[in-house]
Amino acid sequence: MFSHVMIGSNDIEESKKFYDKLFETLDVKPGKLFPNLTGQKRYFYNLNGTSFCITEPIDGNPATVSNGATIGFNIKDTAQGDAWHKAGIENGGVSVEDPPGIRDYGDFKIYLAYLRDPTGNKLCALLRIK
Repeated sequence: MFSHVMIGSNDIEESKKFYDKLFETLDVKPGKLFPNLTGQKRYFYNLNGTSFCITEPIDGNPATVSNGATIGFNIKDTAQGDAWHKAGIENGGVSVEDPPGIRDYGDFKIYLAYLRDPTGNKLCALLRIK
């Protein structure tokens, strides 16, 4: 459904360090620099035909986060989710909501791990358990 997700950063190099380590746990290569025509830095991460991008805001104003928004990432197992969460914490992220773990919703179970990146964007690692 999605081709890409792009978020703003107030410190692009700090964000790159965070996302390089976070996405390393998902077997994604480090971000590749693609500056836009007006000179802002942008780093792209690619996997399975989709992209995640961090960018300096084009309008020159500070990057802001959306209240209520979460960007979710699929994981292959709970160990990968735990490693994802740990990498985020160790590289400038902040753990939010409940600790990483399996949530039992009766008809289904899911593993969830939540972080905020250095700019404050909310992220989630998710595994649907059969």
